[in-house]
Amino acid sequence: QVQLVESGGGLVQPGGSLRLSCAASGNIASINVMAWYRQAPGRERESVALITKGGSINYADSVKGRFTISRDNAKDTVYLQMNSLKPEDTAVYFCNARDNDLVSLSWGQGTQVTVSS
Repeated sequence: QVQLVESGGGLVQPGGSLRLSCAASGNIASINVMAWYRQAPGRERESVALITKGGSINYADSVKGRFTISRDNAKDTVYLQMNSLKPEDTAVYFCNARDNDLVSLSWGQGTQVTVSS
């Protein structure tokens, strides 16, 4: 099994920055893709960014140029650096791990990000 623990959420003003972290433990060897999703009130969960073990990266159009996903395989941790935050980025952000077949292995508990003046 894989366990994921997120940290780094909070309240930030528009234009500000936050960095989210997601630490993985357990059967680390089974993980290929690490991803960030978010869910705003009344909306479906959506993919934000993902990174494979080999370093391939994909972003949602809404965050391209503002968010950066990175992965420290030595620490079994994935990061999401969020810059130029907008009120519409307000959501609960979830970390997700997937195996080589893109089957979901685990979800984190979520961390709240609120962008407001």
